[in-house]
Amino acid sequence: MGQEASHTQQTQQTDFEVRPVDQAVLDAAGKVLAVHLSYRSRAEQRGRVPASPSYFMKAASSLSLSGTPVERPAGTELLAFEGEIALVIGTAARRVSLEDAWAYVGWVTASNDLGVYDMKYADKGSNIRSKSGDGFTPFGPALIPASVVDPEALRVRTWVNGELAQDDTTNDLLFSFAQIIADLSQLMTLHPGDVILTGTPAGSSVVVPGDTVEVEVDFPSAGLSSGRLSTPVVQGTESFADFGNLPRITEADRIDAFGSEEAAGVVPPVTGKSALTEDVKAKLLSVATATISGALRKRGLNNVSIDGLQATKGTQKVIGTARTLRYVPNREDLFKSHGGGYNAQKRIIDAIGPGEILVMEARGEKGSATLGDILALRAQVRGAEAIITDGGVRDLSAVTELDIPTFHNGAHPAVLGRKHVPWDTDVTIGCGGTTIQPGDVIVADADGILVIPPAIVAEVADEVVEQERQDTFVFRRVQEGHKVDGLFPMNAEWKARYDEWVAEGAK
Repeated sequence: MGQEASHTQQTQQTDFEVRPVDQAVLDAAGKVLAVHLSYRSRAEQRGRVPASPSYFMKAASSLSLSGTPVERPAGTELLAFEGEIALVIGTAARRVSLEDAWAYVGWVTASNDLGVYDMKYADKGSNIRSKSGDGFTPFGPALIPASVVDPEALRVRTWVNGELAQDDTTNDLLFSFAQIIADLSQLMTLHPGDVILTGTPAGSSVVVPGDTVEVEVDFPSAGLSSGRLSTPVVQGTESFADFGNLPRITEADRIDAFGSEEAAGVVPPVTGKSALTEDVKAKLLSVATATISGALRKRGLNNVSIDGLQATKGTQKVIGTARTLRYVPNREDLFKSHGGGYNAQKRIIDAIGPGEILVMEARGEKGSATLGDILALRAQVRGAEAIITDGGVRDLSAVTELDIPTFHNGAHPAVLGRKHVPWDTDVTIGCGGTTIQPGDVIVADADGILVIPPAIVAEVADEVVEQERQDTFVFRRVQEGHKVDGLFPMNAEWKARYDEWVAEGAK
């Protein structure tokens, strides 16, 4: 594996037999480079979609053969698996182009990017201790020649004790293998035998002694497979010495290790998603926004309306939790670095989902669009409930014809670069004169857009249903000819009659 080949030799390879990974292959390995986030499913699970790939290094001594046990170090709890596709460099690569990058890969196989999250805090981002333990990079059991596979049609699957835990394809990658190779080669020479771990899809979690993890990479259309890479987990017996960092678990690391708050057994804080139950949603949708506004004012919240916008869907009422996008004023150098490619605008639209509303801060600037029909359609396909922007909308007639409601500050034909740079996502923003935080509950219709802090949304929902019922009672009494004095608001006599009306079924 360590013999350097020419570009021509690489592309003319005719030996299509897979090659077993043995100790000689491991001994010939060079650098082990790993990508942080590369699969869309994993990025969405983590709640952040990177604009560019980022990396860390693992020790070559962490490589091990299929069947070799891995120790969960004594005193630790959070040993997590990550099934991955591993690339083995076949030809020295330095400053290679995207078009040529794949030709420098010699082989493809399976790997398991194991890590012990109890030590992650101590690494300060380097992953040296948490990811480089002996046996923390199982590798193999066979090498597939890269020249006979389509890098965009590979599959990676992981099983824990025979149960499928991960199943994804390279079609879900945020960054192609060619981009990863070309990017790394900008600063370092990739030597024959270097190993690149290309990231893991969603489904990674914690394993315990007694578990067995298996990973397989295959090219289904040609029937080529790495075979199943098997790693039994055993309990380590040697404790960490106190002259170095000792294992420590943070709540964030526990969630990352297990993959979700639910799996980690962590009680999440009150958020829009947890507070906006179907019951609460139904109550809020059943009342007028004016009634909700009154309940918020009672709690001293007078600045919770997004003002001055137009609605594409008229009286259609929507409700959801906020995902936020912030634009900053255009500056040519910043637009060059942040405006093109897979920028913040595109990333959040690709990450938004059902029950969520995209809220954009555009500083009330009408002189440029903040999105057009294609991205609005993408948000609709992703299941978003609505789009809100205090900036302009491009292709307004087409956006209006979509099913997704859009609240906007007028039409404008110009694209982002005229006035805006898409800067960051899921941060506190200002839109239409008020502040919105990620997870705030948004209720919107043609009469207005209200922002409800998630911590009080359940009590507000209960109150507004009762208030709406009282308003209905008063309206009907006025309709019958009663004067408003003593009725609106209700005095004791009318309150007694109201209670009787409710007891009779409020008919």
